[in-house]
Amino acid sequence: MITGGICLVVAIGIWSLTRRTETPPESPVLLPAARPVKAVAALGQLEPAGDVRRLAAPASGFGGTPRVAKLSVREGDAVKRGQVLAEFDNRPKTFADLAAVQARLETLEVQLRMQRREVTRYQKAAMVGASSLVDLEEKQEELVKIDGQRREALAEISGLEADLADSQLKSPLDGVVLRVHTRVGERPGSDGVMEVGANQTMEALIEVYESDVNRVNVGQVVRLTSENGGFDGTLMGRVERISPQVRQRNVLSTDPTGDADARVVEVRVSLDQNSASRVRSLAGMKVIARFQPS
Repeated sequence: MITGGICLVVAIGIWSLTRRTETPPESPVLLPAARPVKAVAALGQLEPAGDVRRLAAPASGFGGTPRVAKLSVREGDAVKRGQVLAEFDNRPKTFADLAAVQARLETLEVQLRMQRREVTRYQKAAMVGASSLVDLEEKQEELVKIDGQRREALAEISGLEADLADSQLKSPLDGVVLRVHTRVGERPGSDGVMEVGANQTMEALIEVYESDVNRVNVGQVVRLTSENGGFDGTLMGRVERISPQVRQRNVLSTDPTGDADARVVEVRVSLDQNSASRVRSLAGMKVIARFQPS
């Protein structure tokens, strides 16, 4: 009887000890669900991806510039290399000055031919003693003087011909007139007469808020739409370059509540061939860019 009681006590102790040492099951840890990456949206404008030139007027006397007398193109016009875009008011006077010098040159060339014959005649006379060497030297000096005047006239003509060429503003490339800064009757300022860009390929200059630029990467797919309905559908492109500099925005939205003082980073987006051909003549148009999450 006693032995049975002892065995029962030992069994109960072992069971209690085993229960205390068992590790309770851990409750599962619930991780927060990953948030989907939102697409970055930003405002920008279309630009030619090729060369952009700011064309200035030639300098005239006292460091000034002539007035624009004639404009042959308007903003948005397609132009060819060498095409005359504008003329300046110094062109008629340059024409007149050139004609006057050319007439003087013709007179000098006649005098030069006559003086050479005169020198030859005096040389023959001096050889037979019919003329003094002093008279011969005077004729030779006169020949040198006329020849010098002729050379000066030739140099003056070269300068006037250069001025005449500068009195017309010609396109240095095939492209489109992006902006006209000076109208007829005005003197060009520091902005020049106009800007011409090569529009064979197009790109978009997008201003991304500095708080969003960490979600934009080179090669990222971008979809672009017109802010004001300037073109239908969507343009496709890829991020070509991200500027390393933060600056104040230039492209302002039509939304009056937009932050004009926001800090942005310039992102250049190259358009695919089909999209670029659709907007070749729409340089400067505002677009909304949506950068697709990687």
